[in-house]
Amino acid sequence: MIQLRPSQERGFFDMGWLKTHHTFSFADYRDPRFQNFQSLRVINEDYVASGQGFGTHFHRDMEILTYIIEGELEHKDSMGNGSVIKAGDVQYMAAGSGVQHSEFNPSATLAVHLLQIWIFPNARGLKPAYGQQHYDKASKTNQLRLIATGTRDAKLITINQDANLFASVLEKGKSLTHTFAAGRHGWVQLISGELDVNGTRLMAGDGAALSDESQATFKSNQECEFLFFDLAAY
Repeated sequence: MIQLRPSQERGFFDMGWLKTHHTFSFADYRDPRFQNFQSLRVINEDYVASGQGFGTHFHRDMEILTYIIEGELEHKDSMGNGSVIKAGDVQYMAAGSGVQHSEFNPSATLAVHLLQIWIFPNARGLKPAYGQQHYDKASKTNQLRLIATGTRDAKLITINQDANLFASVLEKGKSLTHTFAAGRHGWVQLISGELDVNGTRLMAGDGAALSDESQATFKSNQECEFLFFDLAAY
């Protein structure tokens, strides 16, 4: 079964300095059909204006991933981490027992375009943690590149949940297939281009939930970029 989440049906807010689309219910946006999907709690597509950002704020008991599409974002947190993440970078923060952080667009001229992802952790009160990796376009082209996993791997971002996150840039006319283990679910988030998933057409900004499917087959109609989540039942 595939449930399409059309881009134009997402929550949208324009705050001037921030334009944001909410795939799932978030802050003042509520959609009873899309509170979360398994352990996947938030997918926000954000455009943050130059010289603007999110001031210091608090999180706890959430796995937070930031995927930079275009531009740069400066991060500082109460664990002592500070960095500027750029296009192709994936940043991870386990909020755990509690962490404060800020996010700021350091550019004087360009907006930053990103996806912010929240995943429920497998336990509460965990020790906060931070990680960051870079994946260039070539490393994601015509493959499902694993970029975060719940399986301990020193070469990958490791999250506190039974979930795998893949990134892909699929060239026009190419296809990929992912086989699900029994009882697992999938979510596809299309960043750009057009993509068919098990025969369902997705346009940029669309998402799709997959349940009770043995495989996910991705076919590109034009070059596209997308994220794919393989999730345990939650």
